[in-house]
Amino acid sequence: MFDEPVEAVIFDMDGTLIDSESVYTVGLQDAARTLGHDLPLALCHATVGIPGPERERMLQEHFGPGFDLAAFRGHFSTSVQQQMSEGVPLKAGVVELLDYLAAQGLPLAVATSARRSTAERNLGRASLLRRFAALATRDDVERTKPAPDLYLEAARRLGVAPRHCVAVEDSSVGILAAHAAGMRVVMVVDILPPTDEARARCFHVAQDLHEVLRLMNRAPG
Repeated sequence: MFDEPVEAVIFDMDGTLIDSESVYTVGLQDAARTLGHDLPLALCHATVGIPGPERERMLQEHFGPGFDLAAFRGHFSTSVQQQMSEGVPLKAGVVELLDYLAAQGLPLAVATSARRSTAERNLGRASLLRRFAALATRDDVERTKPAPDLYLEAARRLGVAPRHCVAVEDSSVGILAAHAAGMRVVMVVDILPPTDEARARCFHVAQDLHEVLRLMNRAPG
């Protein structure tokens, strides 16, 4: 049980609310294949929770200076948009958890390293956007995760002190960001387990959002 009252909950988006990491993995591999390259699954997984520019730097280092990043970016975007247009996949338990938190009167926010246009589009397609009182994206801050800026900005927009916020994350970089912001962090395991450093900063590691709901049901308000 949480040791202090919970006054707000702030969620990561990709891999936490939306089951998008698998979509991005397909997009990355499709784009690389279109350019005649094979992109190892391990490298795809290494980009989980990483902002786009950092992901592109990793790809450039892997494929070398001759790799056409602009063409890759276009093919990746096309693949992701095609997949998302067929339906934005939600993580199991997300609707039940958000319904419960709303019934408790807790303000909710999203802190994502995605651009605002991407976040609004994907959350809107998933019928989740209206559920959140605030949205902090990489367009709103100078530094993205693992810096705490996104979580601090989300808390500021909600008008809640960070220490009274619970952050729900799926990636180690996100965990480090939320912890650095002074929040209690609940990890929901997605593609990758937390690093030892990230696990040490988690209040709780849950296997899915159903488990987070059970945890929140015991939280003092």
